[in-house]
Amino acid sequence: MIRPYVLAETNWEHLKDEKIELAILPWGATEAHNYHLPYGTDNYQVQSMAESAAGVSWEKGRKIMVLPTIPFGVNTGQSDIYLDMNLNPSTQLAILKDLVTVLNRQGIKKLLLFNGHGGNNFKPIIRELGLLFPDMFISFCFFPPMFDKSKYFKEMGDHADEMETSLMLYLRPDLVLPKDKWGSGSAKKFRIKAYNEGWAWAERQWSKVSSDTGIGNPEFATKEKGERFFNDVCAKLDDLFCSLCDADLEDLYQ
Repeated sequence: MIRPYVLAETNWEHLKDEKIELAILPWGATEAHNYHLPYGTDNYQVQSMAESAAGVSWEKGRKIMVLPTIPFGVNTGQSDIYLDMNLNPSTQLAILKDLVTVLNRQGIKKLLLFNGHGGNNFKPIIRELGLLFPDMFISFCFFPPMFDKSKYFKEMGDHADEMETSLMLYLRPDLVLPKDKWGSGSAKKFRIKAYNEGWAWAERQWSKVSSDTGIGNPEFATKEKGERFFNDVCAKLDDLFCSLCDADLEDLYQ
């Protein structure tokens, strides 16, 4: 069935008389995810989550449109990993400036960037776009921190870990290699204490911190864990989507 809230599937017959309240732009990356997960892991995750949640919101009467997923993200720390594709932050700004110009001109004043890649940092970009498009309300969210992952998963990580492996076992098990191919996801830490404590930051050179490109042990991943986490994320996203559609941009604060 054609989903009227997915731009890549819907049509002019439907949209010519429609009035969309909220545009959602899933943004992922194309990069190695340990040995066993596909390069498009981030894209499969954010697109599935955005479309699933938007479907629930649409059935509740909210006028939402999920735009096609941007499949490339910032991978400046992975320049020596084969075919990890990179978009510089300045390129992301240029892409968003063009897309926001379209939405603003056509009266769609709310845009949510739904991010699935840790290397993407949209905060400074949104600040700049806010000056250029003062009538637009642009925001973003990043799904991994939406819940306390320890309530779902045994091992913590941040790339091709138990969480991402569980999600892909649920969403696209056909693209996950057998378990005997999974790397351990063990990773080195900085020798400088402040970076490990989180109050100072420096980019990691990926090939020097991980031998299999994973960071986090995927050993205990299961389809069932992925399904539970996916459903909870989508329920929370539905609430956000509905709240954004209902929001009065002239009365956002209390």
